[in-house]
Amino acid sequence: MPNKKSTSPSVASLAGKTLNDSNASAIAKKFAASALSQVQKGNQTGSAMEDAAAKALASNKYSDLTHTLAASILSQSDKNR
Repeated sequence: MPNKKSTSPSVASLAGKTLNDSNASAIAKKFAASALSQVQKGNQTGSAMEDAAAKALASNKYSDLTHTLAASILSQSDKNR
């Protein structure tokens, strides 16, 4: 079943700013790119990205920004996995 969710405009804006931020971490940029790929396209988060996002959310070592991006892409994952 195709994904009917998409990245919100506020998270998409945050993701765009993250990709342009030379100080953003590699994982934040990875999550930002995934979030942007899901803007109005019906794309769904892949299993490897789901795992990375879940691990990031479970860890206190990541920033609020990274947690926000991870949560967004997890919300668009395959619920059957």
